[in-house]
Amino acid sequence: MTTKSGTVRVAAVGDIHLGGKGLDPPLQILFGQVAEHADVLALCGDLTDRGDPEEARLMAKALTAVTVPIVAVLGNHDYESGKEQEVARILCDAGVHVLDGDAHEVLGVGFAGIKGFAGGFGRRALGPWGEGLIKQFVREALDEALKLETALGQLRTERRVALLHYSPIAATVVGEPLEIYPYLGSSRLEEPLTRYPVDVVFHGHAHHGSPEGRTMTDVPVYNVSMVLLQENFPDRPPFRVVELPVGQASADRQETPGGTPLRRATDRPVSKE
Repeated sequence: MTTKSGTVRVAAVGDIHLGGKGLDPPLQILFGQVAEHADVLALCGDLTDRGDPEEARLMAKALTAVTVPIVAVLGNHDYESGKEQEVARILCDAGVHVLDGDAHEVLGVGFAGIKGFAGGFGRRALGPWGEGLIKQFVREALDEALKLETALGQLRTERRVALLHYSPIAATVVGEPLEIYPYLGSSRLEEPLTRYPVDVVFHGHAHHGSPEGRTMTDVPVYNVSMVLLQENFPDRPPFRVVELPVGQASADRQETPGGTPLRRATDRPVSKE
């Protein structure tokens, strides 16, 4: 099944931190706007503030306002209480497809999702050398990258979206203090994206980073932390919407009459109602 327009609109947001300080706008208002602008809602982790199951239940209740399919990954805050499996189960029971190295198809678009992990970027990324704890730390990032690769390998759809919490590139954490760059993501998460091409990548975690960047293979990466979206786009609802052509529309839009390739994913500004 696809949308009548031949495109699927994906709205993405992360770092809601339900249970922390008060939200503006309230969740019910935020989620009530989604169906007006999108066909799928993608949640990029830190849905709760402390990973408390009661916070997850409140989130599940708020998500009843969403009338489109929902896919999600958890974030580091969702792990804080050591009850991440219960948090995921509560969300799943509410109809959310929580991805952790899994793939899921919605309206002809394939979603692959992981939490991701830290470790830094490029030549300055932490290497597996020295103390056992350092090697264990690096192994966690490698394991998350492997989970992403496995999920991407399961997809058979023409259009593919990668959901993460941690960033796979340095460009979208620019704006954060340099000292915490290594804790905001890892270049190891980018490697599967070069082997299994995707149309767009969404992540959160870097609240004061940059709204967008590109992978080494020119795939758009969007930082959809709610705080960041509110600061950079105060005239829009706090989620990012990207349109993906599917079906015949996809074939029609892949090339211009002159044969110049078009961008697969189109970022569509969302006007505030």
